[in-house]
Amino acid sequence: MTLSLPQSLVATLPGASYTDPERFRLEQERIFETMWYCAARADDLEAPGAFRTVTVGRESVLVSRARDGSIKAFLNVCRHRGARLCTEESGNTGRAFRCVYHAWTYDLDGRLIAAPNLVRMPDVDRREFGLVAVHARVWLGYVWVCLADEPPPFDDDVVGSATQRLGDAEAIEHYGIDRLQVGHRVVYDVAANWKLIVENFMECYHCATIHPELVEVLPEFVGGYAAQSYVGHGAAFGEQIQGFTVDGSPGVERIPTITEGQDRRYFAITVRPQVFINLVPDHVILHRMYPLAVDRTVVECDWLFVPSVVAGNQDVGRSVELFHRVNEQDFAACERCQPAMSSRAYAKGGVLVPSEHHIGEFHRWVEAKLSGSTPADG
Repeated sequence: MTLSLPQSLVATLPGASYTDPERFRLEQERIFETMWYCAARADDLEAPGAFRTVTVGRESVLVSRARDGSIKAFLNVCRHRGARLCTEESGNTGRAFRCVYHAWTYDLDGRLIAAPNLVRMPDVDRREFGLVAVHARVWLGYVWVCLADEPPPFDDDVVGSATQRLGDAEAIEHYGIDRLQVGHRVVYDVAANWKLIVENFMECYHCATIHPELVEVLPEFVGGYAAQSYVGHGAAFGEQIQGFTVDGSPGVERIPTITEGQDRRYFAITVRPQVFINLVPDHVILHRMYPLAVDRTVVECDWLFVPSVVAGNQDVGRSVELFHRVNEQDFAACERCQPAMSSRAYAKGGVLVPSEHHIGEFHRWVEAKLSGSTPADG
């Protein structure tokens, strides 16, 4: 029986949506394996042969730099007997990928170039039996991959998320994210379902409760309304706040190309299914989620600064500390919720208050993806 709710409350997904392994398998198959997925920072793949392995849905994907400097992506599977080619998270394979099981070897474009007794098998097409390619492209300095045979339109599904949130197709370009450099990175291993993390990022009803440092810098968050609730809105810094830092002190060198309307403001963007982008005047914070199990999500968070800040080894500690605390506070809250998702008290789900109603659209989107239907607007 459906719970009757007053008009001010909207139902969430039921608890099983966050605990059911079969449900998670469907999300892997119908969301993560069909959409564009942010895999790695392109600058991390500095030289030909550099690689990064990432989990996308149920697949291990090998992202690498080819000899011509382009980015390639392949399924991390040898075509001979299915051994995993690269077992390390990152490294440099040199001039070729070589399977340690039977020594099948592939060039950096994925073509089969060597194998024991291969010359005695002239009927083996070396391209056809090369690595299975995955669609890849670079945006904002990050490599995005898609496992679908026919990927969805990148400009609609990915770039469109930023345009929809900021209200201007050019707004995110003013931050020059592709020209920034990683000044700090933290990897968080969160014992919570990926949807709990998305929901947390989308709302600020919790901000006054668990984010004292953040609401000091962004006082409008005390009211519980998240910046993402409004198209084009950025939360203003407090009057006495000088920078987006843990103590409100000045930050580092400002991104020179931002506009006057972007100065002294914080903007947040969710790019479904697994990216959060946080924009402030002197740096950008980008989260990439890797959902690994129904109750486990690895989140890799980059703090990006103008190159002179990184090259000059400037102190970015106060800038990093602010959102590092926010991350730890948020992830602790998500981990606090995860065990209760299997409680009989949450079998029919919880509720969303008015400042959280926009999360309902995310829930409808997830349900539509799993059912193959089109979500309702709103």
